[in-house]
Amino acid sequence: MAKKSFDDSIRDRIRKYGVLVVVVVEKIETVGPLMETLMKADVWGLELTLRTPVALDALRIIKKQYPGMLAGIGTVLTPQQVRSIAEEGADFAVAPGTNRRVIEESLKLGLSFAPGISTASDIETALEYDFRLMKFFPAELMGGINYLNGINGPYEHLGIEYIPLGGLNEKNMQDYLNQKRVAAVGGSWIAKRDLLGAKDWEAIFRNAEAARRIVKRVRANE
Repeated sequence: MAKKSFDDSIRDRIRKYGVLVVVVVEKIETVGPLMETLMKADVWGLELTLRTPVALDALRIIKKQYPGMLAGIGTVLTPQQVRSIAEEGADFAVAPGTNRRVIEESLKLGLSFAPGISTASDIETALEYDFRLMKFFPAELMGGINYLNGINGPYEHLGIEYIPLGGLNEKNMQDYLNQKRVAAVGGSWIAKRDLLGAKDWEAIFRNAEAARRIVKRVRANE
């Protein structure tokens, strides 16, 4: 493959942070307070989903005003979106599935990318392109940790790592992080839409701080 599927330094940061806050930004004025809240909680990685018209505007603000934040884009469904994400300087991108056109565009542009998998066929499609970091989605609905460990079995020797997302929360996050092949978890509960809409920064701070404590506890000896 001409270009690497994922930059090593970005992968290392994702492993270090242990949690990526998954955010659906509907109002651009919430971006600044959200970033300040996450940084106050010492949480430095997030995934902005392309589910609203202002997602790329939010990315632009974060990259300019909060360069210390590892900012990725999620819900990537088309090659055009890949091009837009790369132009705006996203640190990485993730998708819910293994769309070959999206994968090939990310490789062409050198954008660190993690395709979404939920079956063995998905994993093998990703492996065709030499991916070793994949998003496991929807994690809990597919069967959670037992399913992930089972489906990874035939590929264990290949050193694949996963970012589980979907149904994770403060209660089960630690169980996922204890798994050898989990690089980080996606935290959509930390800054949920209703909390952002209500501008409940205190609740978001508590959620983010709790997630950070869990990561620190699990990975203290690594």
